[in-house]
Amino acid sequence: MQKNKALIFVYNANSGVHNSLLDSVHKILSPKTYECNLCELTFGAISENRKWKAFRKKSDIEMVFLHKKEYQRKFKSKFEKLYDLPVILYQDNYDLSLLMGKDELNQIEKVETLIEKIKSRI
Repeated sequence: MQKNKALIFVYNANSGVHNSLLDSVHKILSPKTYECNLCELTFGAISENRKWKAFRKKSDIEMVFLHKKEYQRKFKSKFEKLYDLPVILYQDNYDLSLLMGKDELNQIEKVETLIEKIKSRI
């Protein structure tokens, strides 16, 4: 694991079992209106995408996963601007930068593309 470096994945979704169930139903019934492509890429309707899970487990960089309210609570006092969600942030010691923003994430159609983009930037 790279010391003091992390990827912070912030989903445009709420945490909790109830919200997870609603999200799963939404993904199945109306995938085009689902508002978190990062969720869609990394998780299917029921479980974590197996290719994503394999990448995550093999990675040597720490990965932190937050839902939107967790992100707002954790970073609101530290940063003037909160990014539009979903986003992937890169933390290097105390510096935090945008690795991939909402617009770019929303254009990715396959988890393999997401993985390759992450690998090429860290």
